[in-house]
Amino acid sequence: MKKTTIIAEAGVNHNGDLNLALKMIEIAASAGEDYVKLQSCNATKLVTQYAKKAAYQEESDTSSANQHEMLSKLELSDSQHLALVEHCQRNRVKFLSTAFDEESVDLLYELNQRVFKIPSGEITNVPLLRHIGSKGCEIILSTGMSTLGEIREAIECLIKVGVQKDQITILHCTSNYPTNAIDVNLNAMLTIQNEFKMSIGYSDHTLGIEVPTAAVALGATIIEKHFTLDRNLVGPDHKASLEPHELAEMVRAIRNVELAMGDGVKGPTNLENEVKMVARRSIVALRDIKKGEIFSPLNLTTKRPGVGLSPILWDKIIGEPAKRDFLEDELIEL
Repeated sequence: MKKTTIIAEAGVNHNGDLNLALKMIEIAASAGEDYVKLQSCNATKLVTQYAKKAAYQEESDTSSANQHEMLSKLELSDSQHLALVEHCQRNRVKFLSTAFDEESVDLLYELNQRVFKIPSGEITNVPLLRHIGSKGCEIILSTGMSTLGEIREAIECLIKVGVQKDQITILHCTSNYPTNAIDVNLNAMLTIQNEFKMSIGYSDHTLGIEVPTAAVALGATIIEKHFTLDRNLVGPDHKASLEPHELAEMVRAIRNVELAMGDGVKGPTNLENEVKMVARRSIVALRDIKKGEIFSPLNLTTKRPGVGLSPILWDKIIGEPAKRDFLEDELIEL
């Protein structure tokens, strides 16, 4: 059984508060997540001073006039990054952060991060792709808003700077917050897999846990899901995030789906072999049968338990002589 990598996306739901970020790490660890992921950026390097917020950001954060002002409040310092890495180590959950600029990539690499998530908005950012690819690390490539052509170009860009295909996992994603079920298109994840013959995963922005669980059943090797301590907090991503108890439930659901997928070999389980003896039938005497009497539908029938001759042998039994006397309901022998 291959274990799905589950990433708890804290993102910027710490609201720039280190203590809140530390608490989120503890929540992710207790939920059984493999990674807790944050975001590393410098607002001035990411957006202009006049970049407007997305509609969902306008609804969830009325205190900031634009993206620059909003993101400036959510930046984490180098020392805070170190504190978060150390807290992940203490809580036995892996640290991961998405870098939105080259300096952040370098910082995370210095902090021994060896997996880099390229967010959907950066899939066409050739300079950043090249810089991340030059580190020689595993790549998680998110594809919200993308066409197959854009995905191909990003992969080619990474490969040209030395990334191997087996180092890349492509995440299907829909960049709406939250995403409606009708817009998820999980089958597109399979389209990506068929097109590129690479590992696939799913970054989820729906409400609830059904869709990421379904993605695992379809073959996702990585699941990423936003979480928050409270959906009512002010901030751009809280409303499209799971609360702590939901996060834990998602992990349980995914692990159960992994168990349920099995090895693909069709056959009875050990417990089914026990049930089979009770639930299946055997060939038995319909009435008393004398030695030498010819077996026929007039003197044979099938009844439980299934501990005697299987009814699958019916056609072979019919027409054979009885080797001894049989009482009604007695198991037939040849």
